[in-house]
Amino acid sequence: QVQLVESGGGLVQPGGSLRLSCAASGSIVSIKSMEWYRQAPGKERELVASASSGVSANYADSVKGRFTISRDDAKATVHLQMNSLKPEDTAVYYCKGVIVSEGYYYGIHYWGKGTLVTVSS
Repeated sequence: QVQLVESGGGLVQPGGSLRLSCAASGSIVSIKSMEWYRQAPGKERELVASASSGVSANYADSVKGRFTISRDDAKATVHLQMNSLKPEDTAVYYCKGVIVSEGYYYGIHYWGKGTLVTVSS
């Protein structure tokens, strides 16, 4: 079994920065991709950033130039550096990983429980 746990959420002022982390644990063989999603109240969950093996990172237009996703596969961790935060960035941020675990030949999608980011003065 693989589990993902997000951390780093909290309250930040507009224009501020925050760094989210997501750590995977369990019987991990390899990580195919790691992604960050977010969901604001009353809105659909949206993809914020993704980092797949052998593929450059991709970002939603709304965060491009402000957010940076990074992977540390040795530590089974993915980060989301968020700069120049805006009130509209307020949401629960979720980590999703496509991870191959022991005994499997393909990756399984795992979701974290989310961490709340509130951007407000």
